[in-house]
Amino acid sequence: MIRESNSVEETEAIAAELATTWVGGECVALHGDLGAGKTQFVRGLVRGLGGNTRSVSSPTFMLLNIYDTGRLTVYHLDAYRIHGSDDFESIGFSELLEQKGVVVVEWASRVGELIPVNHTRVTIESIDETRRRIEVSGSPVP
Repeated sequence: MIRESNSVEETEAIAAELATTWVGGECVALHGDLGAGKTQFVRGLVRGLGGNTRSVSSPTFMLLNIYDTGRLTVYHLDAYRIHGSDDFESIGFSELLEQKGVVVVEWASRVGELIPVNHTRVTIESIDETRRRIEVSGSPVP
């Protein structure tokens, strides 16, 4: 699926639509440059699952944010500042995958060997200041 977004609101709506079909156990690998809209996409996922979007923030310094949506728990991780897969494993990444929530990893390419084979890949590309190209591929459920 390839979609074009013309605003933050549209990016969130695309993500919210995707999340409505999820049942738990999904892993989402987010790819895109700094400022592409990865965290806005997560905000949309949380909205689509019925959660509070105001609680969503980039986990760059915390490495992990957890959002209880009432339907599924979203584990939002950021691999930008880690120094390898061992660092990611030390925060319990493998255990999070077993929780039957939704595990979302920003900068997933930095821990590519840990991402399950059956995952949803989301690539967000900036076209200009407000427009984004969003490509979603892969299996939605591990």
